[in-house]
Amino acid sequence: MNFISKLSSIRKKNQSNLIVGLDTDPLKIPDVFHSSENPALEFNKAVIDSTKDICAGYKLNVAFYENLEEKGVQALRETLRYIPEDLLTICDAKRGDLDNSAENYASVYFDKLGFDSITISPYMGTDSVIPFIKRKDKHVFVLALTSNRSSSDFELLKSGDKYLYQHVTEKFLQTGDGKNIGFVFGANYVSEISDFTSSHPEVSLLIPGIGAQGNDLDELMNNLNSDNFLINSSRDIIYAAGKDDDPDLIKEKIRTAALRVNENINGKRNRK
Repeated sequence: MNFISKLSSIRKKNQSNLIVGLDTDPLKIPDVFHSSENPALEFNKAVIDSTKDICAGYKLNVAFYENLEEKGVQALRETLRYIPEDLLTICDAKRGDLDNSAENYASVYFDKLGFDSITISPYMGTDSVIPFIKRKDKHVFVLALTSNRSSSDFELLKSGDKYLYQHVTEKFLQTGDGKNIGFVFGANYVSEISDFTSSHPEVSLLIPGIGAQGNDLDELMNNLNSDNFLINSSRDIIYAAGKDDDPDLIKEKIRTAALRVNENINGKRNRK
């Protein structure tokens, strides 16, 4: 099953386009998890237990796990094993390197760890994605218009009559077949999202910037012209509980936060 088929299947099953970002920082997780051998792993399990039936999958930013060294690698691996197989897994690594290095990254994240998809920086060109998309059941999300403050430094530079991000999307769509290449568009770029999804409704989008980054979900949903989208929310969901809360209350608060985001997405989509 390719990524788009898996996205469609889980979207229908869980009635969700929500991706929960497991950007787990031990300094922010509730105190109760610090008594365990691997706090990040046990916290992730609690988040997954609370949300696995109301989301489409999970995005793991590998920087948070690499920073924890051996314990982080263990948490990354065991978290992936704990996620139900029908949910999507996204490796937020923003890799982008020449082809022999990219092949090694693909081997690690796809073949060994088993992620469904990965984020890719496009700066080095199509060489940086070909090793990933050779695996036909896997998927890449190429950075197009990101949600960070300085994204316009390069992504909105004009080259000829087009912006750089437009050259990026056009080139990479020529490289793949639309089933294994998608793009990252920040939720702050609603008019650009509207234009792109009108022209390419079959292409997947990973959309950060809702929640702690403060962009407007209503405006975003009014400008989405596709069902092949995933909206990521991290901090507003996984850190919904207090530092001193007990395990049951932690799960309840995380689930309530995820439900709220998912219901908002569905409610705004259904009004269109």
